[in-house]
Amino acid sequence: MVTPRLGTISPWASKATNIAENCGLEGIERIERGMAVWLEGALTDGQKQQWAALLHDRMTESVLTDIDAAAQLFHHIQSETFSSVDVLGGGKEALVKANTEMGLALSADEIDYLVENYQALNRNPSDVELMMFAQANSEHCRHKIFNADFILNGEKQPKSLFGMIRDTHNAHPEGTVVAYKDNSSVIEGAKVERFYPNAAENQGYRFHEEDTHIIMKVETHNHPTAIAPFAGAATGAGGEIRDEGATGKGSRPKAGLTGFTVSNLNIPGLEQPWEQAYGKPGHIASPLDIMIEGPIGGAAFNNEFGRPNLLGYFRTFEEKFDGQVRGYHKPIMIAGGLGSIQAQQTHKDEIPEGALLIQLGGPGMLIGLGGGAASSMNTGTNDASLDFNSVQRGNPEIERRAQEVIDRCWQLGNKTRLSPSTTSARAAFPTPSPNSSTMPDAARYSNCAKCRWKNTDSTRCKSGATNRKNVMCCRFWKKIWRPSAPSANANAAHLP
Repeated sequence: MVTPRLGTISPWASKATNIAENCGLEGIERIERGMAVWLEGALTDGQKQQWAALLHDRMTESVLTDIDAAAQLFHHIQSETFSSVDVLGGGKEALVKANTEMGLALSADEIDYLVENYQALNRNPSDVELMMFAQANSEHCRHKIFNADFILNGEKQPKSLFGMIRDTHNAHPEGTVVAYKDNSSVIEGAKVERFYPNAAENQGYRFHEEDTHIIMKVETHNHPTAIAPFAGAATGAGGEIRDEGATGKGSRPKAGLTGFTVSNLNIPGLEQPWEQAYGKPGHIASPLDIMIEGPIGGAAFNNEFGRPNLLGYFRTFEEKFDGQVRGYHKPIMIAGGLGSIQAQQTHKDEIPEGALLIQLGGPGMLIGLGGGAASSMNTGTNDASLDFNSVQRGNPEIERRAQEVIDRCWQLGNKTRLSPSTTSARAAFPTPSPNSSTMPDAARYSNCAKCRWKNTDSTRCKSGATNRKNVMCCRFWKKIWRPSAPSANANAAHLP
């Protein structure tokens, strides 16, 4: 019996239970579904495990031995607590070991920095703190290589790689509203009529003539697509959609694109003269598997969110050079899109201390944790289970609902009090607040001990840190933490 992972609530269940409630069916707490599979013949335990591996996604599903065992789906599971790494007793060696076991991708100087500071504090770091530090300070998030000194033939160049990338905009900024900040870029649009609900008329749909700019975003989701092509490409598209919606004070994603570059396909029976099988790391998908599952994952998320995936590309490449074969066993997966934003909402407001933070999200599960660090390593060097764990799983239906919340806010025009910060999926943060460039330093940290969870059945990550992608409205941080409790913030009353 293949069911949703025990201790979790599946996206399908969220929608099905919602439909039952809207149809007036009373007394239903939750509807779940499973898949019963009957195998004929006598199978050894090893053969059963092989079949189980083929039939389910171990990150989001469980395999049970009989139908009656499915009752475990509705049992409450106690959330885990955190553990500590003994740098006081074990010193640097303890953190080096944790770095390998947890897949943190910490450099030698980062390990020295952490050991020195925690010993100065006279306490041990928790695994949650180390995970957060590793993601926030990873190459994936910090772009340390792109921002580092660029030395060519022994001479330091005047600009970093990122500086050179920015040169184009610096030379020709005409028509640009937002570039190299926030979640998406914004270029000048035009005065157009937009059809959306009017909050002042009980959400009745009306045309609104307004200055509207164009949002553009393209990013990659390479590492996850190499490990789990469908989920990796799907959450790549979902993350790009989410970033568009969180641009400025809120915007509307409209159309998407996905693209893939992989090594030679080596299709069985259709091998081409230039193709040779050179092997690959055992725990990443083959180019053929990526191209079978990845495009479907990206298109499916777009469609289920309600945004058409209109554009895309696909190419293969391998080349033997200087005795080595170069290719794309770690693929390039591009997710991008366009959206619309009101001209008056292109820039976020400063968020004051004491402001109320609301995190839109759903069941926080031990899924997708450590993606920032894992994607910053060379392919194949991380532990296979850690690589697999770092891939998120998407929920386009609930992300659509999260977008509806943002939509109702930006549709208020200049009356909106919403200022979405950047999202936290890639880095496994307990809140998105550390990523917000508009938040004062003293206000960037939330008191996770005070967070409230609507979904008490989740297999939650320790202390609330989560990376379940693109799900909505299950946890709220009451207020920004500071030494003295802030007074009730009136701004929150204006949020629909």
